[in-house]
Amino acid sequence: MSAPAAAAEREAWDVEGLEHEAELIVDRWGLAHIYAASERDAYFLQGYNVARDRLWQVDLWRKRGLGLLSASLGPAYVKKDRAARLLLYRGDMQAEWDRYGPGSLARYEAFAAGINAFVDEVLAGRKPLPEAFVLTDSRPARWRAEDIVRIRSNTLVGNVRSEVARAQVACAAGIDADRLRLRLYPDHKTEIPAGLDPCDIVPEVLQDYGLATADVSFEPGRETALADPNPADAAEAARMEGSNNWVIAPSKSATGRPILANDPHRVFAIPSLRYVVHLEAPGLSLIGAGEPAVPGISLGHNGKGAFGLTIFGTDQEDLYVYELKPGEPDSYRYGDGWERMKIVRETIAVKGGKAEQVELRFTRHGPVLFQDAAKGRAFALRTIWSTPGTSGYAAASWHAQADSWDDFRRTADHWGTPPLNLIWADTSGTTGWIASAMVPVRHNWDGLLPVPGDGRYEWDGVLREGALPSIKNPAKGWFASANEMNLPPNYPASPPISYEASDRSRADRLGQVLGARDKVSIADAAALQMDTYSNMAARLVKLSRGMAPADADQRKALALLGAWDLDVGVDSIAASIYETWATQHLGRTLIARAAPAAARIIGAGSADASLHALETRDPLLGADPDAAIQAILSESLAATLEDLRTRLGSDMDGWRWGKLHGISLEPAIAVLADAERKAAMAVGPAEMPGSASTPALMAYRGTNFAAVHGASVRLVIDVGAWDKSLFLNMPGQSGNADDPHYKDLFGRWRAGDFAPLSYTRAAVDAAAERVIRLRPAR
Repeated sequence: MSAPAAAAEREAWDVEGLEHEAELIVDRWGLAHIYAASERDAYFLQGYNVARDRLWQVDLWRKRGLGLLSASLGPAYVKKDRAARLLLYRGDMQAEWDRYGPGSLARYEAFAAGINAFVDEVLAGRKPLPEAFVLTDSRPARWRAEDIVRIRSNTLVGNVRSEVARAQVACAAGIDADRLRLRLYPDHKTEIPAGLDPCDIVPEVLQDYGLATADVSFEPGRETALADPNPADAAEAARMEGSNNWVIAPSKSATGRPILANDPHRVFAIPSLRYVVHLEAPGLSLIGAGEPAVPGISLGHNGKGAFGLTIFGTDQEDLYVYELKPGEPDSYRYGDGWERMKIVRETIAVKGGKAEQVELRFTRHGPVLFQDAAKGRAFALRTIWSTPGTSGYAAASWHAQADSWDDFRRTADHWGTPPLNLIWADTSGTTGWIASAMVPVRHNWDGLLPVPGDGRYEWDGVLREGALPSIKNPAKGWFASANEMNLPPNYPASPPISYEASDRSRADRLGQVLGARDKVSIADAAALQMDTYSNMAARLVKLSRGMAPADADQRKALALLGAWDLDVGVDSIAASIYETWATQHLGRTLIARAAPAAARIIGAGSADASLHALETRDPLLGADPDAAIQAILSESLAATLEDLRTRLGSDMDGWRWGKLHGISLEPAIAVLADAERKAAMAVGPAEMPGSASTPALMAYRGTNFAAVHGASVRLVIDVGAWDKSLFLNMPGQSGNADDPHYKDLFGRWRAGDFAPLSYTRAAVDAAAERVIRLRPAR
């Protein structure tokens, strides 16, 4: 074992609850390497360390998920607390723990104990209270293992937002108009379920769902405001959440070893939604990224095999609509009779006020999200969340000891939520992919719309283990996914998995680049994560060929697009024209012509849906689709150029994409800080390349081009030569604004300048910045 660098800062801490001496080494990039004498102490110190770096983040995660915000923050959060409690797991806890890897309960208990040990030190004044607690006049709370797994509202599942949006479009303009909001994969004709009146689905249906799943706001008066009150906007925001991943076989790798790359895309946040950590103990070796409030890691390696993930499009939610019994609003029709809702009464403690009593209602299908007394309707959510073993990323516990494809297969068979494309590469040279999800079996409907809750539309369990597709050692030498619909062509169409997935632009680009190279290097993999080529843009450029320009500006714009290399770079004028045209005006113009009654709900729709309607000459375009297409292209291009003149001035030569598309972030708590502290907490502003259709995903929403979604963390793993692996976590590892690792990785993340994912003790010691000797408190 080598000695840490002489320049490293050295400390010694006594820790209550630690059983044996241990070591915590923080390297120059803020990555914490934990060396413990037992597995129990390793997970204990993982909890202790994440509290050291991210106490405010994980404390808020727990309080939000359990519905405990009001006790710390006051009465403005009572509605949000009540909504969160609707989505808690309320099933059998033994069945819950049995679904996870052996020993998971002990790991979660150790992890929670580690957080509690640090919380106790903070409350006793032996460690500093993070600034956010001071700003909110609140204190961190202690944890229990079951707290972590009972929280379900932080996981990505299902399509209930899209069901509601689709029903509203069907009510306003007919179900066919929904093709202009969202493209389905494969093409599919949606049928309205028998007994459903789409006009019963009012926007308020999702208010509690939105409150339960939304981030916490500290802006006075907006504590219960929803970021996306329009279900169509909320559905589009949820669809953005995704990732890229790929594995390269030894035969295709420049190293002769497998390569695994993964860059999960999530909403940008400070601190990052993920945390990178290294755990070492007898029988345990893990390094990679995970959810800060969950023990273990979900993407990374264990010294034997590497694993990664992207979202696999799976419909795991349904909205049920009930007829209420006249005069008895807590009874709903089921079959030939009526059933009573189960009513759970709970007390919400309120800081500075009187505790409030709330009622939570449940049907046989799940929590009641809304009751419409005027129409005599109630709405409940059925979700895979309520099934034992579906706590977000908890099934990653099976990765810890996996050292072969068979072990990896066991992980996939036990996976709950979120639904994932799991990829694998090990030191034997084996690589592969397994689609991993609990899929509800629907025999008589497609899951795209709400359904009556009277018994006609029931799940017949979930797909059996091993029923989803997989590929071991792909013949072409690589496999990649980017949230596209990647079920094989011969996969059974029934029961449906889902019809909603990301467009193929990123997936096709990954395939183009990986397929064109004889050998792929670690540098190639890192560069591909930063790739800003848009296959989506190629589709609109192709449609625009042959357009008759209406004026000189249109002529110049079309010439720029025709000569464009399709790279969405910060200096590209064509990128500004394309992105504004495709996302702001093409869809609005199309919908105004083809389905004007749905315009208020759909807005601009998705670029993929708009382009597909034009490419296929959708019947909604009318009797003369070619003329309609030319009119839509001309009118929307004119609106685009006028929009850009307003935003960037009259000189087209100054319409750089970077002027429109940038990133500027601050944590939600910054609204309570003074100007100086708010500036210290902020990241950016900075110009950003890329868009929602490039592998280096940099998505924006609505009419604001500010980047809000992208790679939260990036990993490129050299399987077997582990120290040559790379990582980035945006904007840094720490959640404390005064810590040097709060935003030190932001510039590197923006430039694609990766940091080493040091793994061997020699490499860790050479990179050590801070060495903390941890001793059991006596």
